[in-house]
Amino acid sequence: MTFRRGVALREVYHRARAEQFGFFASNVTTPEILVGLVRGAERTGSDVVLQLKRDTAEHVGAGDPNAGIAIVGEYLRTIGENADVGVFLNIDHVRPDETAFLDACLDAEIPASVMIDASHEPFEENVRITGEVREKLDAREGEMLLEAELGTIEGEEGGVRTDEAFYTDPEEAVEFVERTGCDLLAVSIGTEHGVSKGRDLDLRPGLAAEIDRALRDHGLDVPLVVHGASGLEDDQIRRLLETGVCKFNKNTRYQYEYARTAHDYYAAHSDAIVPPEGVVDDREGFFADAEWSPRKAEFTPPAVIEEIRERIADVMADLTHLTGSADRSLFADE
Repeated sequence: MTFRRGVALREVYHRARAEQFGFFASNVTTPEILVGLVRGAERTGSDVVLQLKRDTAEHVGAGDPNAGIAIVGEYLRTIGENADVGVFLNIDHVRPDETAFLDACLDAEIPASVMIDASHEPFEENVRITGEVREKLDAREGEMLLEAELGTIEGEEGGVRTDEAFYTDPEEAVEFVERTGCDLLAVSIGTEHGVSKGRDLDLRPGLAAEIDRALRDHGLDVPLVVHGASGLEDDQIRRLLETGVCKFNKNTRYQYEYARTAHDYYAAHSDAIVPPEGVVDDREGFFADAEWSPRKAEFTPPAVIEEIRERIADVMADLTHLTGSADRSLFADE
């Protein structure tokens, strides 16, 4: 199995849109989450779309996002080449002023797609910026899909807070796609970035259906994307799959599962890590003068890391069944 690029990802999305199933495009913030996501997808025979943002690349690269994309890219290339399903990387929420990071992503030749986010700009400026990125991608050898966003989504993303949502207009969506040539369109229909609850959202599946219908009426075969999907309820996901949405962005849920799994593990193994009452907490001397000693088999990082990977894999496996991508990999038999 080889690591997949944009040509194959286009086929994956178009099949999903035609057959009304989808994918949770899942943000990678640590290698543990990455391995767990791929493991879960393999378990159910689903292709998998992973995502990387600039702040994560910067963290991995010790302050240098360009180094971070190279590091994550090579890690992912190795994982993807050994997977028995399609593994794809999307660069998520690249801002208009992050041209150096965008160029580094293109130079890495790892991403299958990139998402340019000029949604906070006026319509014409969004069109101009997105169109320029389209031209830059087309000038490079090898195909890379372009995702763009029209409308704004409430909540916090990449440290930036948006306090008011602006819903996507179907007619503007048609004009935007025709003028920019984007391959996927992220729409604002009432979801929120960050921690949210589906029952509290003013979610408008009917609007997604209107946008999809308008695009189809103009001969535009462009899958829709919903950002901020961590808080959506299962029935809301199923309804959106009927409207042309085939990509749901998820990030916050995995970060919670990472923290919760680590918390539960360390709480259950506290007596192997924290000295009991009456024993001096001599971390500097590593308890050399005490009868009690920490138990390495329980505090070694791989122990909790494996728990985290398995939990993330379980979550991803469940999500592939929810969106209908389980047992539908285009590459499982290769």
